[in-house]
Amino acid sequence: MTQRGTGQFALTAEDIADPYPVYRHYREVDPVHVVPAASPDLPSTWYLFRYADVVRVLSSPHVGRSAQRACAHLADPPALIPAHYPVLREVVSGWLVFLDPPRHTRLRALVATQFSPRVVTGLRVRVDRYAHELLLSMREKEHTDLVEDYSAPLPILVISELLGIPRERRAWMRDRAVALQEANSSRTDGRPDRYATAEAAARDLRDYFLDEIRLRRRREYDDLTALLVRDHDGDGSLTDAEIVSTCIHLLTAGHETTTNLVSKATLALLAHPGTRDELRTDPQLMPGAVDELIRYDPPVQMITRWAYRDLVIAGRTISRGSRIVLVLGSANRDPERFAEPDTLDIRRNASRHCGFGMGIHYCLGAPLARLEAEVALVALLRELPHLATTGETVRYADDLVFHGPSRLLLRTGKPPGPNGTPDGHVPASGPSVPANRADRPFRGVTASAAAAPSIEPDVERHGRVDPL
Repeated sequence: MTQRGTGQFALTAEDIADPYPVYRHYREVDPVHVVPAASPDLPSTWYLFRYADVVRVLSSPHVGRSAQRACAHLADPPALIPAHYPVLREVVSGWLVFLDPPRHTRLRALVATQFSPRVVTGLRVRVDRYAHELLLSMREKEHTDLVEDYSAPLPILVISELLGIPRERRAWMRDRAVALQEANSSRTDGRPDRYATAEAAARDLRDYFLDEIRLRRRREYDDLTALLVRDHDGDGSLTDAEIVSTCIHLLTAGHETTTNLVSKATLALLAHPGTRDELRTDPQLMPGAVDELIRYDPPVQMITRWAYRDLVIAGRTISRGSRIVLVLGSANRDPERFAEPDTLDIRRNASRHCGFGMGIHYCLGAPLARLEAEVALVALLRELPHLATTGETVRYADDLVFHGPSRLLLRTGKPPGPNGTPDGHVPASGPSVPANRADRPFRGVTASAAAAPSIEPDVERHGRVDPL
């Protein structure tokens, strides 16, 4: 069971699959919950569960993403990435989500033009084409793993096209994007090689994008990578390292979050057949439905900020240097903000949900994620009208940052083959267990990376890599 006493916060596998009863408990009993530091040289961690408190912190100029800045008074401020993994540290430290103004302002202004609603709307035909191609092969099966066959490949195809990554490289990209996310989230799956694997993936991706930068200096390209290169060569405001970090960030952030959004939205619609049928009949309802599906079960459940000065939240003082965990999944179920919050109601105005964050770090890719979810769900309901669950317990990754099923086996409605399925394989059911996201995890650990010290991320010592 979840530990709910003073000074602790731990979730079981059952809680991760359905965290909302835990959230409700804390909202009602201890909405500003502290886990004290284990020693004076470590920061305390505060969990905020109510919508008003979460929004206030997200909008505050007195919090930010830099643990080094917040904890400068400590002898050993927490590091974003352990120093044993220099390439991973260099790449991730340049991600937009971990920057404060003015560097954040400059970089976001450049990239944001490519993710505006107007530009993203122009991608609808291409997203629909990719969805249709994936669904064609899924229709030939009696059973499909929605994560592996649809919700994971779709966003990687889209973001790869935006970055100018050739199609034959996209599976390679996906494996390395997954390796980065598995190392740099809240997962505690016991894999001691997570950082070493991510270091190798970061090295591969850095080298790949450096080659792409050189290529775009020799030839004309019309993609986002080329846009970043042109800005660098125009006034020198972007370094090659910043271009590399930005490309890798867009690749990873544009993959896992949308994968979980599509997977969990599908699960919610299968659990609400009346709503599913309504959306199949009237797909014009889908844009509003996507906002409600994000509110109801967001793909990112928690994000982190650091207190740059003392804050008073609900009468409690959060000291400078504290780590603040904003529980978005709880805020979106707060009855003080949303009536009947545990009810999925696609006709409610859910646009003020905080599933994409708020403030200066509001998710840059939110318009694209919405579009991908809209197109993916409309196509899925249209092409596989008899999609249904199999009775297999849904397995969730051991993660409340990137929150979603690692496997989602569904029946497509195709008549069975000779031995139960077209390939003669009868799917087995099993217990719900935390699992890694990818069925084909990247294992490209180089000798130097493997020799580096293997550590598990310490929630008190190291900040989590979350996407907002």
